[in-house]
Amino acid sequence: MADILNGEPYPSTPQELFKSITAQGEIVRSLKAEKAPKDEIDSAVKQLLSLKINYKEVTGQDYNADSPPTNSSGDAGTTKDEEDFVDPWTVQTSSAKGIDYDKLIVRFGSSKIDKTLIDRIERVIGQKPHHFLRRGIFFSHRDMNNILDAYENKKPFYLYTGRGPSSEAMHVGHLIPFIFTKWLQDVFNVPLVIQMTDDEKYLWKELTLEQAYGYTIENAKDIIACGFDINKTFIFSDLEYMGSSPSFYKNVVKIQKHVTFNQVKGIFGFTDSDCIGKISFPAIQAAPSFSNSFPQIFKDRTDIQCLIPCAIDQDPYFRMTRDVAPKIGYPKPALLHSSFFPALQGAQTKMSASDPNSSIFLTDTAKQIKNKVNKHAFSGGKDTIEEHRQLGGNCDIDVSFMYLTFFLEDDDKLEQIRKDYSSGAMLTGELKKTLIEVLQPLIANHQARRKEITEDIVKQFMTPRKLFYDFQ
Repeated sequence: MADILNGEPYPSTPQELFKSITAQGEIVRSLKAEKAPKDEIDSAVKQLLSLKINYKEVTGQDYNADSPPTNSSGDAGTTKDEEDFVDPWTVQTSSAKGIDYDKLIVRFGSSKIDKTLIDRIERVIGQKPHHFLRRGIFFSHRDMNNILDAYENKKPFYLYTGRGPSSEAMHVGHLIPFIFTKWLQDVFNVPLVIQMTDDEKYLWKELTLEQAYGYTIENAKDIIACGFDINKTFIFSDLEYMGSSPSFYKNVVKIQKHVTFNQVKGIFGFTDSDCIGKISFPAIQAAPSFSNSFPQIFKDRTDIQCLIPCAIDQDPYFRMTRDVAPKIGYPKPALLHSSFFPALQGAQTKMSASDPNSSIFLTDTAKQIKNKVNKHAFSGGKDTIEEHRQLGGNCDIDVSFMYLTFFLEDDDKLEQIRKDYSSGAMLTGELKKTLIEVLQPLIANHQARRKEITEDIVKQFMTPRKLFYDFQ
């Protein structure tokens, strides 16, 4: 067995080996997609198989892309130095720069969205990729090459994303997956399902069922205001849809049968004192990953793959889903993971609906936006103007700059701001003014679109129906 990879000895730890296998798998897929010479592909495959053999020798287990090695009791994304913690309900870091995403990729066993993949996306869609991709805001994936293969071969796929409606007012960070999902829907022209997990929020929060459903309706208005096409988009409430869809519920039951209590405890950190609703909920979030959960759209087809754009804290749900999928005869969903949107007070603090100063909310006025940014946006600038002019600011920890990477579309302008702020030519006040000028019209335009969304329009989006597409 070879023990050299690209001229270097094989990694010795399970985590490093796992990362090497994932990276080598991407190399093999890229070579095949680019129709590289057969001997080049064969060599890469041989290296991949050798790595997998080595991994089994080190861990005693076969490599499984959806089961990264762990040395902790739960499967949350806790990095080796315990600085970062990520699960579907908690995101914590002690670093002003935010979560270390390279470590999280290794921990979760996903693949980095690298230049090769971004270039392939550009070739396939025939246009410049979204700035969320270009800037690494969506930074990790599972099986995106399979989706691109399907698109090139004119095979159907669909999009699935969701929202946990825990409050009436959404903030700008909540828009990130929906802005990107709308772009994906536009460039690939595919159906989209959006799950509103009001049942989850009832189980986890001190809400009544009526409150949870009410938040679903209000949040749906903000989602629709992102510009989704009613002929291509189905939004559904778990509380409403599951009771009226036998196909959806049958898939929930199939998933439940193939996941043990020990598995959900390991993946999600549930304890014996958690209510049984929490323990069974992951199967409900998994079910939209399978096309026959929506017979009104896909009829009884089970072979249509799903692509899920989401924040990486939701990945544990879909690692479980991908593990179950082949056991019940369905394709594994593919994923695109986004980084986290930082709180105004800094990347190591938490955004909260109960703290209006922790973020820019979609209900904020222009004056509120200006005041929040000026008073609360964590600065990477120096203490005095003289010191700042001399040493420059730190864009890596400056929240105003972080927000601009999300919402300023002009790459050249963003790079110029980065240079000016880092050199000290731009002061913190000037940087904040630039952000305010970007956010105020963005929020005002969103509010104007939302005003046009009536209860009847929401009802149309949430009515189970055939979409624009015809799936025979």
